[in-house]
Amino acid sequence: MQKEISEKNKKIILIVLITGCFLSTLNQTLLNVAMSNLMEVFDVTATTVQWLSTGFMLINGVLVPITAFLMKRYTTRQLFISSMLSLFIGTVLCACAMNFGVLLTGRMIQAVGAGIIMPLMMTVILYLYPSEKRGSVMGTIGFAIIFAPAIAPTLSGFIIEYVSWRWLFIGLAPFVFIVIILAFKYLMNVAETTKATLDIVSVILSTIGFGCIIFGFSSAGSKGWDHPVVITTIITGIFVTTLFCLRQIKSNDPLLNLSVFKYKIFTLTSIINVLITMIMYADLILLPIYLQNGRGFTAFESGLLLLPGAVINAFLSPITGKMFDKYGAKPLFITGLICIIISMWGVIDLTESTTYMYVMVRTIILRIGLSFISMPLNTAGLNALPRELGSHGSAVNNTIRQLAGAIGTAVIITVYTIQSTSHTLQLSSESGNISAIQVKKLASTFSSNDAYVFMLVLSFVALIIACFTPKKVAIQKYESKS
Repeated sequence: MQKEISEKNKKIILIVLITGCFLSTLNQTLLNVAMSNLMEVFDVTATTVQWLSTGFMLINGVLVPITAFLMKRYTTRQLFISSMLSLFIGTVLCACAMNFGVLLTGRMIQAVGAGIIMPLMMTVILYLYPSEKRGSVMGTIGFAIIFAPAIAPTLSGFIIEYVSWRWLFIGLAPFVFIVIILAFKYLMNVAETTKATLDIVSVILSTIGFGCIIFGFSSAGSKGWDHPVVITTIITGIFVTTLFCLRQIKSNDPLLNLSVFKYKIFTLTSIINVLITMIMYADLILLPIYLQNGRGFTAFESGLLLLPGAVINAFLSPITGKMFDKYGAKPLFITGLICIIISMWGVIDLTESTTYMYVMVRTIILRIGLSFISMPLNTAGLNALPRELGSHGSAVNNTIRQLAGAIGTAVIITVYTIQSTSHTLQLSSESGNISAIQVKKLASTFSSNDAYVFMLVLSFVALIIACFTPKKVAIQKYESKS
């Protein structure tokens, strides 16, 4: 099938898929800067409003294990167009939302479409390009994908500041509709389909298992870690997820083929992927909260601060893709993680006098680090797998990334919420002359510091694991044996 597709048609397929993925990623990150505004509009807590992000990633995490089956059963055109239609319907519903429940429902519908697009695109790349060219291709894709969160904070901040949060969705809908039309006209099918059978039991187990884990982590912020609901749901989630994994191992036709973890490189990159994703998503949520609640910056100013680093991240992605093809994964991983550690170290002692420029430079360093590790991480893991496991490797990669993002966001918000309550009580009792507004700002700043200490620890753990990843020669030998 790969030989039957010309270079021209390959480019057309990638352009359509990348455009859809860009809009999906943009949609996912648009609300990060808007969280504080939405807390006021709908009168909800930080723990509740973060479900707009956590819930989105949870649906992604539940759906992605099914994508390997979907890509066997349905054509590229059918999957992509259905995904974009789901994204369009959810976007329209969000734009019309009159309460938080409707807004959250719209986000869930959006997530149904978004959960399929990324693994679909990764699998298409495995079909279209040999491993020695994937680094450059993934780098180009990385530019488009990373450019979405690069402009999202500034765009979102501007819209929140000068128009209304509804225009975050109203403005997105026409572009999604245009991509649907382009897909109908230009998108080609890449791989042949088979009459695969869906394992309903596995779907139920994965949904309950992953859902309970995320719900438990997210509820800990408001209920406390010792609350019966939190303890019960987390334990239930771990137990059911274990049953799901055991079923996949024993099955002759698993929903999610866990044999990909027999490949050392894939396993190591997956663990690093979990840690980096937790850090990345948590920072996208935490930094705007610190800037707006702790420092009093507007949503637009918060978004503008994030823009330079994200743009640099996007433009470095094609370069690091070529560096991956030339030098291999390990040098890039270590370089990237050192930058991430420096960036986390720089924000564990934030104060009311920390300058805007300081936080911006710190964010640029973080984004430089991410550019050295994000796409090379996925490429290294997938290159280590034989081609027949490619779709499952892509599905596993995206599953753990979505779950890690959801858990990371939930844990960081939980740490922030718990510490904020503690600092508020302490400041109120010790400093009677400080106003309530000042107490709130100080508590937000101190809580952000506490959360960043946790993220710094995760960065060090990721660096230690990266030291055990093979060099380029080892990867090539491993591939040939596969």
